[in-house]
Amino acid sequence: MVVIGADLHKRSHTLVAVDESGRKLAETTASATPAGHLELRRWLSRWSSRTVALEDCRHLSRTFERDLLRAGERVVRVPPKLMAGARRSTREPGKSDPIDALAVARAALREPDLPVATLDGPERELRLLVDHREDLVATRTRDQNRLRWHLHELMPGEEPAPRALDRAHVLAELEQRLARDLVARIRGLTLAIDELEREIRRLVSDLAPSLLALTGCGPLTAAKLVGESAGIGRFRSKAAFARHNGSAPVPVWSGNTVRHRLSRGGNRQLNVALHRIAITHMQRPGPGQEYIDHRRSAGDTKTEAIRALRRRISDEVFRRMRDDDAIQAARRGQLAMAA
Repeated sequence: MVVIGADLHKRSHTLVAVDESGRKLAETTASATPAGHLELRRWLSRWSSRTVALEDCRHLSRTFERDLLRAGERVVRVPPKLMAGARRSTREPGKSDPIDALAVARAALREPDLPVATLDGPERELRLLVDHREDLVATRTRDQNRLRWHLHELMPGEEPAPRALDRAHVLAELEQRLARDLVARIRGLTLAIDELEREIRRLVSDLAPSLLALTGCGPLTAAKLVGESAGIGRFRSKAAFARHNGSAPVPVWSGNTVRHRLSRGGNRQLNVALHRIAITHMQRPGPGQEYIDHRRSAGDTKTEAIRALRRRISDEVFRRMRDDDAIQAARRGQLAMAA
């Protein structure tokens, strides 16, 4: 088995092949274009048994990864921190594209359970919609803050209530009095945000009905979980999913002293979504609130109890997303048979 590591940039891709012992066999560089991708695929074909390892930087690797998968290649994703560790352990000093590609290949050899890449599904579309909505919300917030400063200067004591600057009747009243340009921009952004939210709600209700039934998991939170997970089937277990989203504690014990600490790694977007669900569970009567009370009575602080609840919610989210994924797979199978 030959492992080919890739160091990817906007203008060029460098590939290095290594054998099972990590010995370098060959290297090549091509342009980051469709023609360059074809050239690299021809270069790969010299080895009958091969795996391509890409550093997991989706904004740079997505196009090349898609071309490889469509050609039938087996592709694994190497987290950047693993590649950095492999590069530091090499005997060759410095940093170059071939050195980085070699580090990616050796990291893939050292870690046999790396996630296997798959073609993007509907989760990719949902993530793009969520990200676009968040960009628009951030832009609207900046304009609203700017408008509030104008109102404070021109109408001291008469500013609208907090969170009122996205309401149609408040914006209409302000537009008649002052700041028409800012008000018009905020109104346009609000309409676009509302339209995106309706589209997200429609998509997520079809992709994740079981997830939406979870208390505290609204359409936007469910869309964030589905989009950031990028396919729940790539996680071999609930523990792997918890480690990916940062809800699994990190062991810091030695000898007879057993302790764990908060993980500050993992996907922080997923972690925030789980935290929102945990806060809702804590505030409403039910199993979540009872679990918090149990942990507090056992000596945990409020923060520690929330962390423990977040870990349990991660397991439940994993189970529900697996159920939703099975429903989608059955639906695709029925469509294929009908065709």
